Amino acid sequence: MPHYDTWQNWLHYALHDGLAWLLLLTGLMAVALLRIPAQRRTLINTLAFLLFTLLGQLFAAALLVGGHTQPGLILREMFIVAEGLALIRLSGLFVFHVLLPLARLHPPSILEDMLVIAAYLFWGMYRLHTAGVELTSLVATSAVITAVLAFSMQDTLGNILGGIALQLDNSLNKGDWIEIDGVSGRIVDIGWRSTAIETRNWETVIIPNSMLMKNRFTVLGRRENQPIQWRRWVWFHVDYDQAPARIIQTAETAIRQARIGGVASHPAPNCVLMSVDESTARYALRYWLTDLATDDPVDSAVRVHLYAALKRAGVLLAWSRQTVHLVKEGEKQQARRHARHVEQRQQMLAQLQLFSQLDEEELSLAAQRLIYSPFADGDVITRQGAHAHWLYILADGEVEVVLEAEDGSRRSLAQIHSGRDDSFFGEMGLLTGEARRATVIAKGEVECYRLDKSAIEDIMQARPALAESLSSIMAQRNVALEHARQHLD
Repeated sequence: MPHYDTWQNWLHYALHDGLAWLLLLTGLMAVALLRIPAQRRTLINTLAFLLFTLLGQLFAAALLVGGHTQPGLILREMFIVAEGLALIRLSGLFVFHVLLPLARLHPPSILEDMLVIAAYLFWGMYRLHTAGVELTSLVATSAVITAVLAFSMQDTLGNILGGIALQLDNSLNKGDWIEIDGVSGRIVDIGWRSTAIETRNWETVIIPNSMLMKNRFTVLGRRENQPIQWRRWVWFHVDYDQAPARIIQTAETAIRQARIGGVASHPAPNCVLMSVDESTARYALRYWLTDLATDDPVDSAVRVHLYAALKRAGVLLAWSRQTVHLVKEGEKQQARRHARHVEQRQQMLAQLQLFSQLDEEELSLAAQRLIYSPFADGDVITRQGAHAHWLYILADGEVEVVLEAEDGSRRSLAQIHSGRDDSFFGEMGLLTGEARRATVIAKGEVECYRLDKSAIEDIMQARPALAESLSSIMAQRNVALEHARQHLD
């Protein structure tokens, strides 16, 4: 047995051969791992443990120099084993979080744990062998112990094996949205024993991995070589007196043009007639959701746009046939309400520069021919290139006039607000017969009134000066439009 009676021998056995290279390699790996915020805490703990093992070896060497040979050798061997464990852990972090991501490989976290644990076992067996321990008897004894533990821990082992299988066969990944046993949410972690799911209700549900292996679960929004998106259904009922083709076209056009956040453009939203019952026709507006965490808000936005589109088309959602209406409105009451609405619209027209020259009777006639048209936020009121049918008068809200280029880019021309003397748009295409020269989009909830071409022609026949006023307004807006078009080109 060697003697440890000098400080030179102490340093020789405390600072073993290859320690300088070991520290250099450790420093390089640590610098690379420090650039990964998610692994800094693990890195610091591993480096602290490695420093502890080095200090422990110095302490063991001091015992050897002091003449405590047996305790010193035992402690030295223990700290060398611990040092190897720390280096294995550090190497695993470096390989799986630095090298493999550089090669664009992202293996499951359980694979990292399995390989690190296997390296731990190999290192421990190797040190036992170098210490003179007979491994044959040790393996036989450990096999009996393993069988007993496996029998008593069947559920735990089932969860562990389930977690390994789920990640290795790529059936589940972090970030996937799944539905199982009435619970739906996003996977935030797949551990050895269980899988953690965060729901939309701000809850975290822990599901044993063995349950995922034994039961059927649904991965939401995932399709091979396709973006993550999930089809949603918005149901509504309409009376039989409305043509299905008209309902379908109105619904599809409104949702496709509105550009609602969270609604995928491809596949495009579509409307289908699902069934007919004793009193109503049942429709479904189907769209693909791009952010699965916002299902209810996007459903609500789609319903708002759908309701406004049906309202503009003069289509009312069906009443429940179980409701009995016992109050019948009299003709006089209907006449008073109609007169009140006409008076309000007449006051609105009188504030506009376009109709300022009309007298009370002419304003009243024009007000009676207005058609109420609500729009939801983002709705396209007029589309550039479309045929013009209406003059729009803005009663409440704000709209944006934009010019669209062939490449899809847009340039904002103007903002039109309600309550001003120029709160109208669409007059160019209506009077010249040309296609719409710009797109008008609702900014927030908007209430408009429409006036068709025949009504405008009747008004101009009664008041020829109205044509001059329209020409002046059209000339001003046309200059701004051409200026914007040149800059867009």
